[in-house]
Amino acid sequence: MISPNVSIILVNWNGLEDTIECLESLRHITYPDYNVIVVDNGSRGNDAQALSEKFGAYIYLIQNADNYGFAGGVNAGMKYARDDLKADYVLLLNNDTVVDPEFLTEMVRVVGSDPTIGIAGAKIFYYDEPEQLQSVYCRVNLLTGQPTQTPLMIDSNIRHKVTDNGQYNSVKKVDWVTGCCFLIKRVVLESIGLLDEGYFYYWEETDYCYRARQAGYKTIYVPQARVWHKGGRSVKKVWGRSRYYMERNRFIFMKKHANAWQYRLFLIYFFGIHVWLATGYFIIICHSFELVSNFYHGVWDGLFYHPIGA
Repeated sequence: MISPNVSIILVNWNGLEDTIECLESLRHITYPDYNVIVVDNGSRGNDAQALSEKFGAYIYLIQNADNYGFAGGVNAGMKYARDDLKADYVLLLNNDTVVDPEFLTEMVRVVGSDPTIGIAGAKIFYYDEPEQLQSVYCRVNLLTGQPTQTPLMIDSNIRHKVTDNGQYNSVKKVDWVTGCCFLIKRVVLESIGLLDEGYFYYWEETDYCYRARQAGYKTIYVPQARVWHKGGRSVKKVWGRSRYYMERNRFIFMKKHANAWQYRLFLIYFFGIHVWLATGYFIIICHSFELVSNFYHGVWDGLFYHPIGA
C-alpha cells in the first residue's frame, strides 16, 4: 500500500538542544514517507545554522525574521508543506518532545480509516517521568470557558500525576487535542485554512479543532501513538507572559465559539468566581504580583481584543 506523505513541522525558538533531541528521535520512526520542516522563529543565536549543519538534507529549514508565536511559526511550515511539498498530512510537533518509533504509523492508520476524521492527537507522557501521563484528550466547558484536560490538570504549573495502566487505551472522539502532537489531514487544511495567528500562543489548537468540527471533521485521540513531552520550555523563557496569553485568548476563543447566552454565563462565572480564585492563587500560593498583573492585563485585552506582540 502507498503511504500518504506527511510533513512534520517543528518550531524552534532558542531551543537548539531540545530541537536536536527531537529530530534525532524522528530519525528512528518506522513511517516510510515523511519529511521534516523546521521553522526557526527568530532565535537570537545561531540555532538555524547549527541545525542546517547537523541535519543537512534531512530537514527543510525556514527562518523567520522574528518570533511570530507558535501559530505564526507553524503557519510558515504549513504553507510550505501544503504549497511546495504537496503533503497529504501535516503533523505539528513541539520541539521539546521525543517520539515512539511507531507513533506516526499509528496516527496515520487511524486517521486514514475514516474520511470524517480530520485531526488526531497522541498519548502524551512526561519526559522526565516516562510512565506518567501528561495529556490524552481535552474538552472545553462553553458555560465557564474552562478547558478540562484528561488526566485532570489543576493548573499548568501543578502536575496531577497519573500512571499509564492502560486506562486510556481506546480511540476516542474528543473536543480537542494538545498541539504538542497534532496531525491534520490536507483536506482540513484546504477547508479551514491555517491556525489563527491572533492567538500568538495558547488556545490556537483548541480553536482549530472547533473550526474543523464546524466544517464537519472529527478530532480523534489515538492512544497507540506515544510522545514524551518536556513541556513549557518556550513558555518558561517568557514566564508571566504565558498567563497574559492564557487569559486574553480565553476571551478570544469564547467570542468565536460560544453563542450569546453561553458567553453571558461565561462572563458571570468568570467575574463572579474565577477572577477571585485566580487572584488569590497567584498571591497566596504563587506569591507573584507579576502573575496578577499579567492576568488582569490579559483579561482586559481579551475583553476588548487588542492583540499585542510578544
